[in-house]
Formats: sequence, structure tokens, C-alpha cells
Amino acid sequence: MSFKHAVVWVDHQEAHVIHFNAEEKMNKIIKSNSKHPHLHHKAGSSGSGHAGADESYLHEIISAVSDAQEILIVGPGSAKLELVRHASKHDHKVADKIVAVETVDHPTDAQLLAYAKKYFVPVDIMLGDAQITH
Repeated sequence: MSFKHAVVWVDHQEAHVIHFNAEEKMNKIIKSNSKHPHLHHKAGSSGSGHAGADESYLHEIISAVSDAQEILIVGPGSAKLELVRHASKHDHKVADKIVAVETVDHPTDAQLLAYAKKYFVPVDIMLGDAQITH
């Protein structure tokens, strides 16, 4: 089945990817292999205190949404921006499909889907493709 929309909720440890259309949805959870959940800068130490992005994790997320026509990326921290930068650097076709990046805390998958459907209604109307109703 082909889905027009995808929403990705992402942090540094896992991503929730939901592909959906007006009638159906498909969920996928992708986990990071990173052993460094959060690093913080300590006074007097060198470096930024941040671990580098897990490139294989970001690539797996981008691959998971490559079939979508429109992608909404959400999350609580900087991982969503790292994902956008990764897409821009490594997969321009997917980067061009990203319609927005929003800050969203930690919703359930049902809340995430409802948020994405509500987001895409005006986008679809503007593009002349009003398929989703909430």
C-alpha cells in the first residue's frame, strides 16, 4: 500500500514513523544503536559535550519515509534538526518532501497520528488534495 503522508517523531534514542492516508496507517519504531543517550558539557572540560549523530540511525529513518510524498518531522529536542540536516546532505529527494519541522514533546502514537492528520488538512487543501479528514 502506498501512503501519501508520513510523520516522524524522533529523539536520539528512537523514532516513531507513521505512514498514513485517510483510511489506513502503518507504524514503525526505529531504535538507535548509540550507547550515549545524552552527554552534557561539564565546566572545565573541552568539547561541546554532545555526542555526534548516529548516522546509521538517521539513515534508517530517512529510508523508512522515502516512499512518502509529504513528511512532517516532530520531536522534543535537536534530533529532528539533525534528521533534516542528514536528509539534506544524503538524500535530497527525501529532504524536498519534508514540509515542516515542529517541536512536540512525547505523544502516544495515537496522539502523534491525530496531530499529523490535523497538520496535513490545511496543507492538502492548499495543494488541492483534501483527502484527510480529522
